This record gives sequence, structure tokens and C-alpha cells, in this order.
Amino acid sequence: MSGEVSSLPFGDAPTHASAIELYARKSAGFDERLAQTVELLKQAVAEHGAGLIQSTSLGAEDMVITDLIARHALPIDIATLDTGALHDETLALVPAIEARYGLKVEVFTPVQQAVIQFVKTNGERAMYESLDLRKACCAVRKLEPLSRMLAGRSAWITGLRREQSSNRAEVPFAEDDGKGRIKLNVLAAWSWADVWHYIAANDVPFNALHDQFMPSIGCAPCTRAIAVGEDFRAGRWWWEDEAAKECGLHATKDKTGVPA
Repeated sequence: MSGEVSSLPFGDAPTHASAIELYARKSAGFDERLAQTVELLKQAVAEHGAGLIQSTSLGAEDMVITDLIARHALPIDIATLDTGALHDETLALVPAIEARYGLKVEVFTPVQQAVIQFVKTNGERAMYESLDLRKACCAVRKLEPLSRMLAGRSAWITGLRREQSSNRAEVPFAEDDGKGRIKLNVLAAWSWADVWHYIAANDVPFNALHDQFMPSIGCAPCTRAIAVGEDFRAGRWWWEDEAAKECGLHATKDKTGVPA
């Protein structure tokens, strides 16, 4: 599986277009997948209680999950990472969630001195210099604050889907995250069309950058729009040659069971 490719209906794409018009489609089995996701969330609450948290990237998938949490009045904490390098459009979703749903979003940021030292040592453009430096930047800005977000938790909810990339093609609904917690990928079986059908049907807030052909959005220096025919995650770390491009938040294992 090579990952979902963009489905833009024209070759010379404009700067802006409606992501809902481009992607939202109700496909066969959607109602069943939706019901399954709601049941998975309810089971997670029953099993983990206060040990459960949604770690939201504020991407389209995670906005769907947040809407489901609010819609079904599920007692699930919500938190996100502000890496210090996100787009303004991404950060704008935090107050949008709080205003729309009345839910508090806890924001975790990197240790400021660690960021300053990294930039001082490696420069503002370190992520473009080498894979090791890019991953080191991710470690400072994402992995360390994530460790604080998940401290004391027994399970966390993500928006990972099998269709997102070949590296995620076998994402299970639940897995051990390697640190004694359960990672719950409640949208694992959903398609991109499913995500946008739900957003359209329920008027879910979403990142304005999705209307600029950015289906997968990370830090601003590491995200670009995708072109016709490119993989779903082609706009992330596009200068790298690695087939499986991840930041480390969602470490995967190869066929031998060794973390990739």
C-alpha cells in the first residue's frame, strides 16, 4: 500500500479550494465505522477512566475525535503539543475547540531553554541539514513534551489511520506504545473521505490550511502543500529520501518487531 494520494480534480490547482468539496464522500460502511469508533471510545473510558487522554494534533482526524468526545459527553481529557513552530491556523483551533465545545485543551510546550540551545548549536534550518538533526529537533519540540502529556496516563487516543501511509497500513485499533501504555487508534479503519464526510455533516471546525492542499500538517518549516498524485503525507519532510517519514510520536515496528 503506497498511501492515499491526493484526489484533486484538476491539474493546475489554485491556491485555495474547499477541502470539504474535494474530499467529503459518504462511502459504503461509514455508519458502521462511525458506530464502531463511538463504541471504542466508550470502552476506553470504561477501562481507563481518568487514565485516558486524547493527544490531538489538531488535524482533521483529531478534530473528528474531539467532536465525538463532546457529542457523546465522554469524560476524556484533551491535550495538544505546541512545538513553537506551528502555523497560526493550527494554533487557532485550540480556542475554537474551547469555544465550540466548552472543553479545555491542555497545551504542552517544549522546554524553552532546550529549544534555544538546539537552535544556537544547530541553527534555525537544522531540520534541512540532516535526518539526524531533523529527528533531534522533533525530539526537543515534540517527544519531550509528549512524555509530560502522557505521564501518569494508561492510554492515549490518536487519529492514526491505515490509509495515511504505507508505514501505517497495518495500524491496529489498540497497541502497546512501548512505554507501558495503550495507544488507541479509533479511526484506524476510516478513509480520508470518511473523515471529511463527518466534518461536513457535523460542521466540525478544521484547520484552514486543509483548504490549501495540506492534508497532513505539522510544524510550519516541515509542511508544504501536496500536488496532484502525491501521497497523503508527501508534504511532510519532503526533502528527505526515507520512505517512512515519522517524527517519533508514533514509532512503528518492522516485521522483526524492532522499532523503526
